[in-house]
Amino acid sequence: MEGTANSNTERYAKLMEGSWFSQFRHGSNPWMARYVYSLMFLIANLLAWAVRDYGQSALTEMERLKGCQGGKDCLGTEGVLRVSLGCFTFYFTMFLSTAGTSKLHEPREVWHSGWWTAKILLMIALMVLPFFVPTTAIQLYGEIAHFGAGVFLLIQLISIISFIKWLNDCCHSDKYADRCHIHVMLLATAAYVVCILGIILMYIWYVPDPSCLLNIFFITWTLVLLQLMTSVSLHQKVNAGFLTPGFMGLYVVFLCWSAIRSEPPEERCIKKAEAATKGDWLTIISFVVAVLAIVIATFSTGIDSKCFQFRKNETHAEDDFPYGFGFFHFVFATGAMYFAMLLISWNAHHDMKRWTIDVGWTSTWVRIVNEWLAVCVYIWMLVAPIIWKNRQTAEPT
Repeated sequence: MEGTANSNTERYAKLMEGSWFSQFRHGSNPWMARYVYSLMFLIANLLAWAVRDYGQSALTEMERLKGCQGGKDCLGTEGVLRVSLGCFTFYFTMFLSTAGTSKLHEPREVWHSGWWTAKILLMIALMVLPFFVPTTAIQLYGEIAHFGAGVFLLIQLISIISFIKWLNDCCHSDKYADRCHIHVMLLATAAYVVCILGIILMYIWYVPDPSCLLNIFFITWTLVLLQLMTSVSLHQKVNAGFLTPGFMGLYVVFLCWSAIRSEPPEERCIKKAEAATKGDWLTIISFVVAVLAIVIATFSTGIDSKCFQFRKNETHAEDDFPYGFGFFHFVFATGAMYFAMLLISWNAHHDMKRWTIDVGWTSTWVRIVNEWLAVCVYIWMLVAPIIWKNRQTAEPT
């Protein structure tokens, strides 16, 4: 057994030194497997979009879809949920079969990294099967998908904040403090400049007149949250510097902008702003970028399992797995629910125009709540160590 483990370790070392093509061609390896799973996830996204926008004629031929109660566009919406269910089932099956993998030479690692013909056939079967499921079951899945998409957003949020804190700790470590001091100041300054510029532009674009009170509230509250994060970060007991609140400011400004952009197009405040940039090509480009962003966000979150480990292990053996296989597939499973919610705008009976994604008041409020939650989680991650330290000090020995 030990000899087999050593041979596998040597084989993986050789694969890592080779090209991408050689890593795909010679045996199974977990480093390239994650890209294959991401490609499969992208194809599922595109299939769900095609079913929604161009699958009406095909879906109407299926007797089991005739019970849809949401009008003609509901067939497309229900089709998205069916594709999402198939994608979720595949990745959740992979999660169950790979959770707990700890070494590269385990059989479960071979299943994760290889057997592509069997897994592709399995995914195709699981994509087709939901189209024979009764409508009531699909509607139930749609309700559950709201929760699953929320779990995905929370995991993504913690991953982003953990990365920002890791970057800040790395730059302020004894090893890089002197070398990175100027870079940190430049990055922090650039982040704040972009944040302020973004807030100013949102006032110009999305507040065409004083009656746009909701947009005024969203933008102004984002500015208040930016100030709050900066104040907490610079508190003498926290002393986290300008870099982390600056990067978090970029994130919350982006969430505010995307929330306002998700407002219904007939809303007059957003309608005036979109008039100058109206064009089919811009809508298509925005849609493609949004789909790619979903896949990239899911991939980057899925390989970041270490930010959810309560005990950090600094020592790593040569045959330790490079990322958590079970966690990776769990993130993709919840990501399948998330892309469904974006394509139907979090509403199973919402009429969606072609080449649109995440548009509607529900989408707007989901992003706004996500923004506020991001600030709360960030501040908690700053003050929690201080609270725990004070409690331990106060406890009698």
